[in-house]
Amino acid sequence: MKLYTFFRSSASYRVRIAMNLKGLPYEAALVSLTKNEQKGPDYLKVNPQGRLPSLDVDGTVLIQSPAILEYLEEVHPEPALLPRDPVQRAKIRAVSAIIACDIHPLNNSGTLAYLKGKMAQDEAAVNAWYAFWVLEGFRAIEPLLEPGPFAFGNKPTLADVYLAPQLYNARRFKVPLDAFPKIVAADAACSELEAFRAAAPERQPDAA
Repeated sequence: MKLYTFFRSSASYRVRIAMNLKGLPYEAALVSLTKNEQKGPDYLKVNPQGRLPSLDVDGTVLIQSPAILEYLEEVHPEPALLPRDPVQRAKIRAVSAIIACDIHPLNNSGTLAYLKGKMAQDEAAVNAWYAFWVLEGFRAIEPLLEPGPFAFGNKPTLADVYLAPQLYNARRFKVPLDAFPKIVAADAACSELEAFRAAAPERQPDAA
């Protein structure tokens, strides 16, 4: 499998974690967001949306991290990132969706670039925007998490796969996290696993 990825792309980060947890080797195809390579003609042939990640599976390209993660869970079910119980699956998917649907779209690199460029917002305003939406999402997630050490019990689930990259970004933007002890604790448990550490931005070959 070939994963089109960028070291600071949180959506790519999610897929790297999941593939590591499942022990799936992949070739990293590096696409620089800082150089806008995702909008270049070569990459648009791979993914017409011009976003990361994309996963090439034997010549078939899958896009959008939620779809890729569901594919990996269906085709490589062990170790499971979703429990068998349908209620627990729904709870885990809900936390994942808060990040993927409510926080991330408002804070991805394209959105922030638009705020700085077309909307002429300065760095302080953009950072305030970023923090506002992270805090809104984390306030919703914190009471939804269950006894750990991970987000939902004693092993990582899809919720942790989504949470860890969002925590990384929150810290990078200096978002205060004191009000979210369960989220921070789950992230700390994740950081003990090599699958998460190996997926971290600073461990990627294109890390600056």
